Amino acid sequence: MKLQWKLSAALCLVFALALPCIAQTDAAPAPTTLSSEEREAALKNLQATHDAFLKSIAGLSEKQWRFKPAPERWSVAEVAEHITISESTFLATLQNEVMTSPADPAKRAEVKGKDEMVLKMVPDRTQKRHAPENLRPLNRWPNRDELTKAFEENRKSTMDYVKTTTSDLRDHFAPHGAPGLLDGYQWILFISAHSERHTKQIEEVKADANFPRE
Repeated sequence: MKLQWKLSAALCLVFALALPCIAQTDAAPAPTTLSSEEREAALKNLQATHDAFLKSIAGLSEKQWRFKPAPERWSVAEVAEHITISESTFLATLQNEVMTSPADPAKRAEVKGKDEMVLKMVPDRTQKRHAPENLRPLNRWPNRDELTKAFEENRKSTMDYVKTTTSDLRDHFAPHGAPGLLDGYQWILFISAHSERHTKQIEEVKADANFPRE
């Protein structure tokens, strides 16, 4: 009887020790958060395009700010408004739509290599596109100072999200225009590339032969 009790106790101990291993084996894989390299690359791009945009609108007179090269073309003020409203709109889409969609790691293969594509294709202005109605300029801010303040706040929100998120950005997806399907991280890169694209548009306006000298 004592021997049987000892065998039963030993079996119970072995089973108890094995349970954590079994639970660990059967547990779902942990969400894939951004690597330090991915965060650094995204933040570097966001900072560079932030600086380039602010440099492009610095020191402009009111006449230069409002100058339109042609009736159908945007002024610097209108392009700057588009950049600013797009920043907050894209981040809200990422947080409230892309990242709330079901995770689907199977789609990773479909977006492989698109990090570089987004950063190169989106700023390329050889292909012109029309902005959707909700991102078109409507004179939302009365002057450059107020718009600049809004842009700074919006870009800070984007960068804070990149710095702090623990979400699996690589496993959530949504399409966006010409690039097609993008994962959450690529949506961040798109925000940066989009502002670069339209900063180039501002420089085009400033290079117009009729752009006011002062």
